[in-house]
Amino acid sequence: MLRRLALAAVVSLAALATTAPAATATGPAPSAVPTAGPLSSAFPALGPLPVPLPPLPSFLDGGSGVGQEKPAARTRLTVTVERSGVAGADGTFELTCGPTGGTHPERQGACDRLAEVGATRAGQDLFQPAPQGTMCTMIYGGDASARIVGTWEGRAVDTAVTRGDGCEIARWNNLVPVLPDLR
Repeated sequence: MLRRLALAAVVSLAALATTAPAATATGPAPSAVPTAGPLSSAFPALGPLPVPLPPLPSFLDGGSGVGQEKPAARTRLTVTVERSGVAGADGTFELTCGPTGGTHPERQGACDRLAEVGATRAGQDLFQPAPQGTMCTMIYGGDASARIVGTWEGRAVDTAVTRGDGCEIARWNNLVPVLPDLR
Protein backbone atom coordinates (compact mmCIF):
# COMPACT_ATOMS: atom_id res chain seq x y z
CA MET A 1 0.00 0.00 0.00
CA LEU A 2 2.80 2.38 0.94
CA ARG A 3 4.62 1.49 -2.26
CA ARG A 4 1.53 2.32 -4.35
CA LEU A 5 1.06 5.63 -2.51
CA ALA A 6 4.69 6.60 -3.06
CA LEU A 7 4.47 5.65 -6.75
CA ALA A 8 1.35 7.80 -7.14
CA ALA A 9 3.18 10.73 -5.51
CA VAL A 10 6.17 10.36 -7.85
CA VAL A 11 3.92 10.19 -10.93
CA SER A 12 1.92 13.22 -9.73
CA LEU A 13 5.10 15.22 -9.23
CA ALA A 14 6.31 14.24 -12.67
CA ALA A 15 3.00 15.35 -14.18
CA LEU A 16 3.25 18.68 -12.39
CA ALA A 17 6.78 19.11 -13.65
CA THR A 18 5.60 18.84 -17.26
CA THR A 19 2.82 21.39 -16.77
CA ALA A 20 5.01 23.92 -14.95
CA PRO A 21 8.36 23.77 -16.73
CA ALA A 22 9.43 27.26 -15.66
CA ALA A 23 9.60 26.12 -12.05
CA THR A 24 11.61 22.99 -12.83
CA ALA A 25 13.75 23.82 -15.87
CA THR A 26 16.48 26.31 -16.36
CA GLY A 27 16.47 28.25 -19.59
CA PRO A 28 13.78 28.31 -22.27
CA ALA A 29 11.41 25.34 -22.47
CA PRO A 30 11.54 23.35 -25.73
CA SER A 31 8.53 23.96 -27.96
CA ALA A 32 6.56 21.45 -30.01
CA VAL A 33 6.31 23.94 -32.89
CA PRO A 34 9.13 25.75 -34.67
CA THR A 35 9.70 29.31 -33.41
CA ALA A 36 11.62 30.38 -36.48
CA GLY A 37 11.22 29.70 -40.18
CA PRO A 38 8.32 29.65 -42.63
CA LEU A 39 5.97 27.58 -40.42
CA SER A 40 6.45 29.59 -37.23
CA SER A 41 3.68 32.08 -38.08
CA ALA A 42 1.25 29.40 -39.36
CA PHE A 43 1.16 27.34 -36.15
CA PRO A 44 0.84 28.86 -32.70
CA ALA A 45 3.10 27.44 -30.00
CA LEU A 46 1.49 24.43 -28.34
CA GLY A 47 3.57 24.60 -25.18
CA PRO A 48 6.52 22.66 -23.87
CA LEU A 49 7.46 19.16 -24.89
CA PRO A 50 6.90 16.49 -22.20
CA VAL A 51 9.80 15.95 -19.85
CA PRO A 52 10.85 12.29 -19.36
CA LEU A 53 9.97 10.78 -15.98
CA PRO A 54 12.86 10.49 -13.54
CA PRO A 55 13.90 7.00 -12.39
CA LEU A 56 12.03 5.63 -9.39
CA PRO A 57 13.70 5.97 -5.99
CA SER A 58 15.33 2.78 -4.70
CA PHE A 59 12.68 2.21 -2.03
CA LEU A 60 10.04 1.89 -4.79
CA ASP A 61 11.91 -0.58 -6.97
CA GLY A 62 12.47 -3.07 -4.17
CA GLY A 63 15.85 -1.70 -3.15
CA SER A 64 17.57 -3.29 -6.13
CA GLY A 65 18.89 0.05 -7.37
CA VAL A 66 17.93 2.34 -10.19
CA GLY A 67 17.68 0.70 -13.61
CA GLN A 68 17.65 -2.88 -12.38
CA GLU A 69 14.60 -5.08 -12.75
CA LYS A 70 13.18 -6.80 -9.69
CA PRO A 71 13.71 -10.58 -10.01
CA ALA A 72 10.57 -12.59 -10.77
CA ALA A 73 9.08 -14.63 -7.95
CA ARG A 74 10.21 -18.21 -8.30
CA THR A 75 7.86 -21.11 -8.72
CA ARG A 76 8.84 -24.45 -7.24
CA LEU A 77 6.18 -27.18 -7.22
CA THR A 78 6.04 -30.89 -6.49
CA VAL A 79 3.29 -32.47 -8.59
CA THR A 80 2.09 -35.99 -7.71
CA VAL A 81 -0.34 -37.64 -10.16
CA GLU A 82 -2.09 -40.97 -9.60
CA ARG A 83 -4.46 -43.12 -11.68
CA SER A 84 -4.44 -40.81 -14.72
CA GLY A 85 -4.49 -43.60 -17.29
CA VAL A 86 -1.91 -41.75 -19.40
CA ALA A 87 1.40 -43.52 -19.98
CA GLY A 88 4.23 -41.76 -18.14
CA ALA A 89 1.94 -39.23 -16.48
CA ASP A 90 1.64 -40.93 -13.08
CA GLY A 91 4.35 -40.24 -10.54
CA THR A 92 5.95 -37.42 -8.61
CA PHE A 93 7.55 -34.61 -10.59
CA GLU A 94 9.45 -31.46 -9.63
CA LEU A 95 8.74 -28.23 -11.51
CA THR A 96 10.82 -25.07 -11.21
CA CYS A 97 10.08 -21.87 -13.12
CA GLY A 98 12.39 -18.86 -13.26
CA PRO A 99 14.58 -20.56 -14.56
CA THR A 100 12.71 -23.56 -15.97
CA GLY A 101 13.85 -26.90 -14.60
CA GLY A 102 12.94 -30.05 -12.71
CA THR A 103 11.75 -33.53 -13.67
CA HIS A 104 8.29 -32.55 -14.95
CA PRO A 105 7.72 -34.02 -18.44
CA GLU A 106 6.41 -30.71 -19.84
CA ARG A 107 8.51 -28.19 -17.92
CA GLN A 108 8.42 -25.27 -20.35
CA GLY A 109 4.74 -25.63 -21.22
CA ALA A 110 3.80 -25.89 -17.53
CA CYS A 111 5.83 -22.79 -16.62
CA ASP A 112 4.33 -20.87 -19.55
CA ARG A 113 0.81 -21.84 -18.47
CA LEU A 114 1.42 -20.82 -14.85
CA ALA A 115 2.84 -17.47 -15.97
CA GLU A 116 -0.10 -16.89 -18.36
CA VAL A 117 -2.73 -17.72 -15.75
CA GLY A 118 -0.91 -15.71 -13.08
CA ALA A 119 -0.85 -12.63 -15.31
CA THR A 120 -4.51 -12.79 -16.36
CA ARG A 121 -6.11 -13.80 -13.07
CA ALA A 122 -5.21 -10.52 -11.30
CA GLY A 123 -4.67 -11.92 -7.83
CA GLN A 124 -7.11 -14.84 -7.92
CA ASP A 125 -5.46 -18.00 -6.68
CA LEU A 126 -5.28 -20.66 -9.37
CA PHE A 127 -4.99 -23.47 -6.84
CA GLN A 128 -8.07 -22.71 -4.70
CA PRO A 129 -10.94 -25.21 -4.89
CA ALA A 130 -14.44 -24.10 -5.87
CA PRO A 131 -16.04 -22.03 -3.09
CA GLN A 132 -18.32 -23.85 -0.65
CA GLY A 133 -21.89 -24.02 -1.98
CA THR A 134 -20.91 -23.73 -5.67
CA MET A 135 -23.30 -25.60 -7.98
CA CYS A 136 -21.20 -28.17 -9.85
CA THR A 137 -22.39 -30.62 -12.47
CA MET A 138 -22.44 -34.22 -11.31
CA ILE A 139 -20.18 -35.45 -14.09
CA TYR A 140 -17.60 -38.00 -13.03
CA GLY A 141 -14.30 -37.48 -14.83
CA GLY A 142 -12.47 -40.59 -13.66
CA ASP A 143 -10.24 -41.82 -10.83
CA ALA A 144 -7.32 -39.47 -11.53
CA SER A 145 -6.05 -37.41 -8.63
CA ALA A 146 -3.17 -35.02 -8.14
CA ARG A 147 -1.53 -33.16 -5.30
CA ILE A 148 0.45 -29.98 -5.86
CA VAL A 149 2.70 -28.68 -3.08
CA GLY A 150 5.26 -25.86 -3.14
CA THR A 151 5.47 -22.19 -4.05
CA TRP A 152 3.77 -20.38 -6.95
CA GLU A 153 4.65 -16.71 -7.60
CA GLY A 154 5.94 -16.46 -4.03
CA ARG A 155 2.77 -17.92 -2.46
CA ALA A 156 2.53 -21.26 -0.65
CA VAL A 157 0.56 -23.96 -2.47
CA ASP A 158 -0.85 -27.19 -1.02
CA THR A 159 -3.85 -28.48 -2.94
CA ALA A 160 -5.44 -31.68 -4.17
CA VAL A 161 -7.25 -31.93 -7.50
CA THR A 162 -9.57 -34.75 -8.58
CA ARG A 163 -12.02 -35.27 -11.43
CA GLY A 164 -15.00 -36.05 -9.18
CA ASP A 165 -17.41 -33.39 -10.53
CA GLY A 166 -17.67 -30.63 -13.13
CA CYS A 167 -15.89 -28.02 -10.99
CA GLU A 168 -12.95 -30.32 -10.28
CA ILE A 169 -12.73 -31.34 -13.95
CA ALA A 170 -12.61 -27.64 -14.91
CA ARG A 171 -9.90 -27.03 -12.29
CA TRP A 172 -7.87 -29.96 -13.64
CA ASN A 173 -8.25 -28.81 -17.25
CA ASN A 174 -7.21 -25.26 -16.26
CA LEU A 175 -3.97 -26.67 -14.85
CA VAL A 176 -2.99 -28.53 -18.05
CA PRO A 177 0.00 -28.94 -18.82
CA VAL A 178 1.01 -28.79 -15.13
CA LEU A 179 -1.31 -31.81 -14.86
CA PRO A 180 -1.66 -34.34 -17.70
CA ASP A 181 -4.31 -33.67 -20.35
CA LEU A 182 -7.08 -36.24 -19.82
CA ARG A 183 -9.65 -34.80 -22.24
